[in-house]
Amino acid sequence: MSQITEPSTQPAAVNAFTQDELGWSPWLEPLDEAALTERHWTGLVDASRAKSSYFMLLAHDPDVLGARTKADKDIFYNPNGGLPRAERELSATATSRHNGCIFCASVHSRFASTHSKRRDDVQRLLDGGTGTDLGERWNAVTAAAVALTDTPTAFGDGEIARLRAAGLDDFEITDVISTAAFFNWANRLMLSLGEPVPAAKAA
Repeated sequence: MSQITEPSTQPAAVNAFTQDELGWSPWLEPLDEAALTERHWTGLVDASRAKSSYFMLLAHDPDVLGARTKADKDIFYNPNGGLPRAERELSATATSRHNGCIFCASVHSRFASTHSKRRDDVQRLLDGGTGTDLGERWNAVTAAAVALTDTPTAFGDGEIARLRAAGLDDFEITDVISTAAFFNWANRLMLSLGEPVPAAKAA
């Protein structure tokens, strides 16, 4: 049975958006690597994720973790058309910034910077929020992600028309929706299970 980690043992949380690498400290006990069964390893999909306290916490339900990870990989890593990787990461960053998920925003802003070579613009999004002017194509992606984040019913014809006017085709628009929807779920899970901490202090 999982146990709640005593608050006094937790390192100081990080309270500012950054592209720096962060750690993440869970409030419930992750599984120990020595306790993993073949079913857990299958759920992790990538064996390297056994080094992550987040994935080892989700490994308590390995079948759900496996489904979650396969969806994640298909949405963000599938090379067969759709939105450029940089803009998939931009959508995840905007969603995480709007939801206040500092850890997810740090990870995906780094990816957005790496794939777009627009580190300064990505940092302006983190510093100024989702209303920051990033050029119309990125503004349209960010606005669509924010509409889905506030409430899915706020997203509709206006956001789709703006994305099309910015040059996105239907496949690319589907990727904007998929990346924002996935991170609305992922942010809420991560914000509910732990907190970001300086990388050197991660549990």
